Amino acid sequence: MRRYLIPFGFLVGVGVPFAAFADATCPPGSLDARHDAYEALTQRIEAWDGAYYQRGQRLVPDGVYDEAKRRWLRWQDCLKPLDLEPLAAQPASPTPPTSTALDAGTLAHPFAQTGLDKLPDRAAIDAWMHRQGAHPLWIQPKVDGVAVTLVYRDGALAAAISRGDGEYGQDWTAKVGQLTQVPQRLPSEAPVTLQGELYLRLEDHVQARDGGAGARATVAGLMSKHRLSESERGAVGFFAWGWPDGPDAGSPRLAGLEALGFPDTTRYTRRVETTEDVAQWRDHWYHASLPFASDGVVIKRVDRPDGKHWRAEPPDWTVAWKYPAAQTLAVVEAIDVSVGRTGRLTPVARLQPVQLDDRQVDSVSLGSIDRWRTLDVRPGDQILLSLAGATIPQIESVVIRSEPRPRVTFPSPDRYGILSCLTLTAGCREQFLARLTWLGGPDGLDIRGIGAASWARLVDAGLVRGLLDWRQLDSERLERLPGVGPARARQWIEAFRQAESEPPIRWLTALGLPPIPEAVRQRALNAPLHRLEQRSRADWERYAGIGETGASQLQAFFAAPEIHALLVSLPQFETTHVPGPENDEISQL
Repeated sequence: MRRYLIPFGFLVGVGVPFAAFADATCPPGSLDARHDAYEALTQRIEAWDGAYYQRGQRLVPDGVYDEAKRRWLRWQDCLKPLDLEPLAAQPASPTPPTSTALDAGTLAHPFAQTGLDKLPDRAAIDAWMHRQGAHPLWIQPKVDGVAVTLVYRDGALAAAISRGDGEYGQDWTAKVGQLTQVPQRLPSEAPVTLQGELYLRLEDHVQARDGGAGARATVAGLMSKHRLSESERGAVGFFAWGWPDGPDAGSPRLAGLEALGFPDTTRYTRRVETTEDVAQWRDHWYHASLPFASDGVVIKRVDRPDGKHWRAEPPDWTVAWKYPAAQTLAVVEAIDVSVGRTGRLTPVARLQPVQLDDRQVDSVSLGSIDRWRTLDVRPGDQILLSLAGATIPQIESVVIRSEPRPRVTFPSPDRYGILSCLTLTAGCREQFLARLTWLGGPDGLDIRGIGAASWARLVDAGLVRGLLDWRQLDSERLERLPGVGPARARQWIEAFRQAESEPPIRWLTALGLPPIPEAVRQRALNAPLHRLEQRSRADWERYAGIGETGASQLQAFFAAPEIHALLVSLPQFETTHVPGPENDEISQL
């Protein structure tokens, strides 16, 4: 029997047959491996929660934390209920702290801070909005700062309380009392309790461009200090997103906040009626210049319940939709190896699909065998996934390692190289297709209308088994392919015929000629074919920019019998010449 520690606010579902969850996304591996993965994730979330709620430290980006919580819930569904030791339900509210804890700097919130459910995508937002029925809705930026409750009595700031667990928090009264941009007195002596965000005041901050800018961590750091400098006192503002003892109606509530000295709430609150409205405002604030960092939007009912009914748990009348995650947590299902055109082996991590920057990612390149060894990524690992240059997914690190470590084996590097897989033989399909795609691509013969998928169809149909077999194809054979009618067959044949007239240098490049610096390209290839085939490595090195490695590759390319056979089958090389003077320039160097 295994016992699992469950993060606050979540419970393991019991009494449901395991078969009921057959379609759920599960950890990879055996049942024991699934239990181990779930337990490791549970412990990691508890550590993150403890740091956040007890010390105000955010150990991982929000996107990583949010995905971890979603996965944690999904993985519960994959566990066999009989293997779980029942746990006592968490209380609806935390146990009140002792008087000693209160004396040590803990205060009770006059009204509970509720928190927010974070919905993952537009479909979830649409479903939530439909559940709100006719209730009018507001949208606001989700200010990225530190949550706090401000208590005003007789017009003066009487208490400032950190969020804590939503019921009790740290006494920040003295610290917030030093902040010059947070009103210390109100133009009203009526009791006022505000919930909101202490944020770092920024100029021309664009979230899509600048990211979080460490704003929240900076504010949390300031709140940990006893005394603030003059510049630090003016660095923090306050955005009021809750007035639990304020007017019930929306318009008077906004007007009242502005009259009390909190105009930002009115300035950044908009009515929305459709999911499209929400998406447009989310995109607008993501790219707009704002005075604070923001990590998403908050959608809420205008007519929220009275504050005395609020609980320290996410309510059903407000939700958040975060901005596109720049980082997330992903689970590795397998490590595959991609073989490129030149025989380069590239490990690829196959992932359980995750959302990153509003798109789904199910695989990510590890770049090289050496980088794989450095990261040591294995199936079952949970990895930190981010975007390089805002476009390319990449693995930053392994967050939770699977145990025991699965063995990963790769093909021998000696199996593939710049001269391997020039024909379709066992183990060569991937590299052979990469060669054909390059041959027909813009850097090769630029065969229009023939891409990777088309080459794969030709190969799988047995019509192309060598790099130049397509030159012998006719419309009749092409028309036998599923989905290729007479019109497309004629188009392909015409494209093949046009490629026949390409100059020799393009044919050399298409067949895999190793790189030659552009500055010496024409001169280095300005010789009869037989002279090119006779050059030694030292001869190639005499050209500027061609080093020892490049010279070895060029010498091997032209000396290869397979390359010779391909070249002499082309009209351009029937006289064993390439364009240019008859002389061999190498003799003049």
